[in-house]
Amino acid sequence: MPNKDLQRIHEILTRGTVEVLVKADLEKKLLSGKKLRVKFGIDPSGADLHIGHMVPIKKLKQFQELGHHIILLFGNFTGQIGDPTGKSETRTIKTQAELEANARHYLNQVSTLLDIKNIEVVWNADWLKKLNFADVVHLSAKFTVAQMMERDMFQDRVKKDQPISVHEFLYPLMQGYDSVALKADVEIGGTDQTFNLLAGRTLQKAYGQTPQDIITVPILEGTDGKMKMGKSTNNYIGVNDEPKDMFGKIMSIPDELIVKYFELATEIEDKELSDINSRLKNGENPRDIKMLLAMEIIKIYHDTKSANKAKEEFINVFSQKNLPTDIPTKKLDQCELNIVDLCLLSGLVDSKGEARRLISQGGVKLDEEKIETQDMIVSIKKNKILQVGKRKFINLHC
Repeated sequence: MPNKDLQRIHEILTRGTVEVLVKADLEKKLLSGKKLRVKFGIDPSGADLHIGHMVPIKKLKQFQELGHHIILLFGNFTGQIGDPTGKSETRTIKTQAELEANARHYLNQVSTLLDIKNIEVVWNADWLKKLNFADVVHLSAKFTVAQMMERDMFQDRVKKDQPISVHEFLYPLMQGYDSVALKADVEIGGTDQTFNLLAGRTLQKAYGQTPQDIITVPILEGTDGKMKMGKSTNNYIGVNDEPKDMFGKIMSIPDELIVKYFELATEIEDKELSDINSRLKNGENPRDIKMLLAMEIIKIYHDTKSANKAKEEFINVFSQKNLPTDIPTKKLDQCELNIVDLCLLSGLVDSKGEARRLISQGGVKLDEEKIETQDMIVSIKKNKILQVGKRKFINLHC
């Protein structure tokens, strides 16, 4: 086997992984040259992806580069049920049409990493819809209530006297049955999916199949450095973000996450990753290393030219305290209005409440002067540059 393939196998088993079950078994399969069926399941409850979503996709890419068969499973059936994983309450149920529209958008975004022309795309409604009530009862008999209650989130709900719906017990059974239907050799998922991934092994054994091996990958914290990356917490770096927005967001992450972001969100080699770790430990300015990080990530989702331009813009605006070179312009119908109304009409905030909060925090400037009061009346007979937060600018005129 070529050295480059041995290196890829090493990366599959070690780079950006939390646990490999069963590691010795999977390593043996990979070294044998057997073409493996590698499954990754998605309930496409949202349409826009962030770089945290792409962590398991990067693992799929490693398998694809070795010639293995990649299966992207979209939960157009399970997505209507709602996975309780990581939730303190039942998730809002989506319609099948919404899920399938999101899935199409999902494919466009993962194509930045995967060769989607050479993957198998499947929908679990194709087999789960065919199960009758007797089939579901038979499936349920493979697990006990005690096994289900081992899940941390269910235990938390019991402690908090929050309800658990019976249908939520069925979710891991359905995800596990997906592995049976697909005869998966390997399944990849985040650490929050461990229980569901293990359900696949249990059911494959029950149906006389060889149990799949499992790779779990870490959950990537968002730009706040505390919570899981997500749109609801507004701490995400979107796959479709503009390069300059990506750059600014990456520069805002806590220093202690730099190495983790390099490992999980870039494609640099292990030797370079080790070198970056050493440079940080030896006291190199984290800001300079974060600029390298931003460049590497933007190259993946855009290109080198865009990465260079975003870096220049960041240095121009934030390091040299200059205004951006490409501020959009907007004409307003009113020439005099309250600063809160101005922020809302500019499109830089979503609500008056958000505008008031940002003003009180000192996050709003007009022609580079900080706004101190929410009662200010602004005249925009001449052009005014409004800045909201660190990265949002607009040139307003009447």
